[in-house]
Amino acid sequence: MLRTALTRLGTALPSLAGVIIVTFLLTRVLPGDPAIYFAGPVASPEAIAAIRAQLGLDQPLWVQFLGYITALAQGDLGNSLTTGQPVAAEIAARLPASAELTLLGLFLAVAVAVPLGILAALRQGSWIDHLCRLVTTAGVSLPVFFTGLLAVYVFYYLLGWVPAPLGRLDSFLSEPPARTGFLLVDSLLAGDGEVFRAALAQIILPAATLGLFALAPLARMTRAAMLAALSAEFIRTARASGLSGRTIVFTYAFRNAMLPVLTTLGMVFSFLLGANVLVEKVFAWPGIGSYAVEALIASDFAPVQGFVLTMAVLYILLNLAIDLLYGLIDPRMRKVA
Repeated sequence: MLRTALTRLGTALPSLAGVIIVTFLLTRVLPGDPAIYFAGPVASPEAIAAIRAQLGLDQPLWVQFLGYITALAQGDLGNSLTTGQPVAAEIAARLPASAELTLLGLFLAVAVAVPLGILAALRQGSWIDHLCRLVTTAGVSLPVFFTGLLAVYVFYYLLGWVPAPLGRLDSFLSEPPARTGFLLVDSLLAGDGEVFRAALAQIILPAATLGLFALAPLARMTRAAMLAALSAEFIRTARASGLSGRTIVFTYAFRNAMLPVLTTLGMVFSFLLGANVLVEKVFAWPGIGSYAVEALIASDFAPVQGFVLTMAVLYILLNLAIDLLYGLIDPRMRKVA
């Protein structure tokens, strides 16, 4: 298992290096000049040139890249020009908010998609099969920002079931002591039921928006994988042996269908990391997605580079976790690895 993990990490290093190079170059060719942005619209050319020299933007591109790589090797992602704070510290402070939202959305998607896909495969042509197709079509067709805006309009503006989409917690409540960075978990650990209910009310709508986005591919893949497994010869043998339907479905069919579902789960999680940016802006969620958008608007290079690099590292770790789970689910995959 350790050898597999080290091998996967070694093969991921070239991809990580490519992400660093491409991100650095793209931030330099994007429209907008940070020096002009921070100097102001009425600044003189001399003032703009002075700010550009202070930021090191007047140096050759290879000199800037060398300085970036040197700082990156020391764990320094640079400082944000808009806030003046270290990028690494700001990402570390905002990452738990994004992770909590993404994980809850993924949990809701799995909790609905997997049972729905299994039931649709077991009852082809029934109402639940048609419901599965309807839900997957809606999840694929509706953009995540449109779903979020529609949910805010219906559940907040019209029905008043959820609080205003203004962050993680009501401004009248104080956050519990930070232990994990997840408000739901920290409030439970602190025994503060009021904060837990308030945090849950704030997160449920953006998490459901992400969950609907992730629901479609998961339900579709679960249904297809279960249909393929149920038509296999070993299932017919299990039925002929007199095994119960529950044992056949969950012990034999679903276990063999888990590998493609797990692969789709990893892909969906990576998609959610990107969709998080839009959802965070719609719901004013203080995560790293909204942080990156604000930095991009201000042509603030360091936060954008730090955001992309963080997402790349998370994606690599996610693929590593999926590879290791393959070996736990199917022992035959260990020999392949």
